[in-house]
Amino acid sequence: MTLLDLPRAPKEYTAPSRDDGEGSVQVKLDPNVSIDGAKVFAIYGKGGIGKSTVSSNLSAAFSKLGKRVLQIGCDPKHDSTFTLTKRLVPTVIDVLEEVDFHTEELRPEDFVYEGYNGVMCVEAGGPPAGTGCGGYVVGQTVKLLKEHHLLEDTDVVIFDVLGDVVCGGFASPLQHAERALVVTANDFDSIFAMNRIVAAIKAKAKNYDVRLGGVIANRSETTEEIDRFNEAIGIKRVAHIPALDVIRKSRLKKSTLFEMEPSPELQKVCDEYVRLAQALYTNDDRFDAAPMKDRDIFDFLGFE
Repeated sequence: MTLLDLPRAPKEYTAPSRDDGEGSVQVKLDPNVSIDGAKVFAIYGKGGIGKSTVSSNLSAAFSKLGKRVLQIGCDPKHDSTFTLTKRLVPTVIDVLEEVDFHTEELRPEDFVYEGYNGVMCVEAGGPPAGTGCGGYVVGQTVKLLKEHHLLEDTDVVIFDVLGDVVCGGFASPLQHAERALVVTANDFDSIFAMNRIVAAIKAKAKNYDVRLGGVIANRSETTEEIDRFNEAIGIKRVAHIPALDVIRKSRLKKSTLFEMEPSPELQKVCDEYVRLAQALYTNDDRFDAAPMKDRDIFDFLGFE
């Protein structure tokens, strides 16, 4: 059996539904594979905006607070966790194929890897390009974690999700998360993508517990356009990560920011991540934002 032989709609899911929004055909979450007990966050944003960098450093910050953290990469490139583990770890799909999809033959150490400061790392992987749905892979990953009781001793779960929300499969982590965070820069393309992600979160909130948890400004010296947009739709910026060369270098060194050579500017960024982690864990801020129509936001984002 290969990944191409997998059924389009796994039998553990219910039939497709359009309840999540106009035109939606996303399968509904099987309640038997829900995540209970941990605070669960899904990180979204425009492709290339730095979601994996944000996710990994946020995971590290949670671990600095003494939390037991699990980061799940939801990209076929499986590069979400390499700054935590120092390598590209095998994906859930990789190990499932090795045992011909007999999950009972897997051990936790086959697909869960310990990274920096005890952060546990999983790369869901995905189907070959153009051949399947990423939502199935996310569902199978959470199912495996539950079967092996790996979620029972976890305080924080972070889903790092690829690119923009373009289909129900990429939105599937929203079925597990309690809060979704959007990473954006202070530019047209990033904010335009953020608006569509906000719309996806709002659609999922009709049937699931997920809510919008705030905006993380990344790779931006200033945030005036982000803040103007946030005020217009009813959401707030919860962190600001500036465009620093040390962040670029940390990726090249396969390291989290907390492992880089100390400097005053680096300390400020690390402090911001720890502050954000503390705020997300202590507070439960949720926003009921009203996304704009595409044409309206096109007109709204008029840079002078």
